[in-house]
Amino acid sequence: MTSINGYNPYAQYGSAYARAAATQPSLADALNAADAGNSTPLDPNAATNLTLSDAAKAKLASEAATPDFTTVTNDARTALDRLYAAAKVSGPLTTDGKTTIDLSSLDRRSLFAIATNSAGKFTADEQSVASQELTGRFNAALAPAAAATSMTRNYTVVYKAALDYLDGASAEEKATTTWATQRAAVLKGYEAAKQKPDIAPSVSGDPVGAYLAKYPDGAPAGTTKTFTTVATDARAALDAQAKLAAENKTELIYDPKRKFGQLVDFSSFDNRSLSAITLNQDQKFSNQEIYAAKKELDSRTRANILASLKQSQQTGDPTQLSLGILQSYSAMSDEERQASGWSPSFRDNVLQSYKSTNSILSILQGS
Repeated sequence: MTSINGYNPYAQYGSAYARAAATQPSLADALNAADAGNSTPLDPNAATNLTLSDAAKAKLASEAATPDFTTVTNDARTALDRLYAAAKVSGPLTTDGKTTIDLSSLDRRSLFAIATNSAGKFTADEQSVASQELTGRFNAALAPAAAATSMTRNYTVVYKAALDYLDGASAEEKATTTWATQRAAVLKGYEAAKQKPDIAPSVSGDPVGAYLAKYPDGAPAGTTKTFTTVATDARAALDAQAKLAAENKTELIYDPKRKFGQLVDFSSFDNRSLSAITLNQDQKFSNQEIYAAKKELDSRTRANILASLKQSQQTGDPTQLSLGILQSYSAMSDEERQASGWSPSFRDNVLQSYKSTNSILSILQGS
C-alpha cells in the first residue's frame, strides 16, 4: 500500500530483497526426492521420511509455481517497455506530468517491484506512476467500505477493508517496515472501532484515518470508459469467442444445457461489461447474449450476498449482512445497479434494516 498522495514509501526498499534473497533449501526439492524414493537433499545421510498432507502438498505446489521476485521484476520491465511501444511514447509521463500509459494490467506484485525500483531497473518517473497506481488500488479497495461507513457510522467496516487489503500483499511487500507499521496502525484502529464503532479511531500513522480525512464518503471512481465504449468492447470480446468457436468447427452457445458447442466464457468480463450487455442500450446484443449476461451478473450478485450472510453467521453479528450489501451497492456503477435492480430505495431499506438490527443488539447488550 502507498501513502495517500505524492510520497513513494517504497523507494527505500529497492535493493532490500536482493540482499535478503539468499538461496534456501527447497522443500519442493525435498518432496520430489521423497516421491522418487531418494533421501532428502537437506541431508544425504538422513533416514527420516517427510510426510505431508495433500492440502500441504497442494499449498507447496502453488507456492512453487509462484515466480520469484527476480522474474517478477524482469517481467515488469518487459511489460512497461511493451506499454511504451504500444502507446508510442518513451516514458510514463508527459512534460506536463500526465501519465502516458495504463498500468491497470499489472498485478500488485509487479507494481511493487517498479515502485521499489527492484534491481535498479526502473526510473524515478516509473516508480512514481507505479506508486500512484498502488495508491489508486488502495483507494478503490476502501471506497465501498468508506461509503458504507458514512451511511452507518460503523468504522469497523472501513478498517476491516484496509486490513484485508494489507493482508493481500505479497511476501516482499509484507517484509517492509512500511507495511508492518501501517498494518499495526490499522489493526489498532480496527480494535478501537470494535469497542466504539460510531467513533472514528485516532491512531498515529493510520492510513485509514488519512484516507477518510480526504475521502469521508469514499474516494470517487477514477476515469472510466464511457458506457458506449464498454458495450463496444464487450461486443468485440463476444465476437472473438464466436470466431474462435468457428475455427474449432463449432459454435458459441449461451445455454449450458446444450450438449454441443463452445459455452460462452464471461470470466474475463467485469460487472460493468455484463451490465452493458444486459441493458443493451446500443442494441448491440442478441436476446441469448442478454439472458446469459444477466444470469452471470445475478450469479455474482448472489455470491456477494451469500458471502455477507456467511460472515454474519460466522461472527454471530446479524448486522454484517446489511453492511455487506451496502458495500456491494457502493461498489457498483450506476449501470450495474440498474442492471441488477438495486435502486436507491433498496439501499435505503437495507440501511434501515441495519439501523433497526443494530438498535436491537444495543438493547440486548445493555448499551
